[in-house]
Amino acid sequence: MDFTDKRVLVTGSSRGIGRATAGEFAARGARVAVNGRTADSTRDGVARLGGGERFHAAPGDVSTAAGCRAAVRAAAEALGGLDILVNSAGVGVAAAFAETDEALWDATVDINLKGTFFCCQAALPHLRAAGGAIVNIASDAGLMGETGLSAYCASKGGVVNLTRALALELAPGVRVNCVCPGYVDTDMVRRDGIDKADDPAARERALADYAPLKRIALPAEVARAIAYLASDDAAFVTGAALPLDGGSTSGRS
Repeated sequence: MDFTDKRVLVTGSSRGIGRATAGEFAARGARVAVNGRTADSTRDGVARLGGGERFHAAPGDVSTAAGCRAAVRAAAEALGGLDILVNSAGVGVAAAFAETDEALWDATVDINLKGTFFCCQAALPHLRAAGGAIVNIASDAGLMGETGLSAYCASKGGVVNLTRALALELAPGVRVNCVCPGYVDTDMVRRDGIDKADDPAARERALADYAPLKRIALPAEVARAIAYLASDDAAFVTGAALPLDGGSTSGRS
């Protein structure tokens, strides 16, 4: 997969899957716009990726339409356009349905779903000009329900079906796909799912046992799948929701 001189915006790339994805594209020759919510977090993300001429700052709070436009505008100005958009910014907080308040709902849906929608909208003129591609980050929780994650499941299910709708509407000029990871070894999973547990070691084992392959994914594994969907190797793939879940959505034995 060769991305020499391709222009890529990865939202939420100051950490986690987004940062691994930004590094993957750069290693394959792309120039990458790094996005964080603030100028400071974006600068930190660029520094953690090693800086240099391949990485450019594109700050913007993608929980708002204005922030999406700001991030896309900064990326397009720095890179001279866009060939690929990866919507990686996301949040996930466990909460029982009865305890999920409006603030948690809004924070989850605004970043995960609204941000994806309006970043795609803002980037569309650039992607149409380039014959580009969009890869959204959904989740296995967008393909099935999960107890204690009702807001997250709703947001990621929305991302999956938004991907399908855009694949139809933007064809043939722009391809749109999504990946659906299970648990991934990121700071978000560790901070919110493991470190806060009464027994962190037991919680980590439980997350690993959730998948038939008996482990959680590495960010780099997700990043490589994202790169595939954005590449010319996937030129006939659009509207796909690719599970990267170790078999969690296959059923229960």
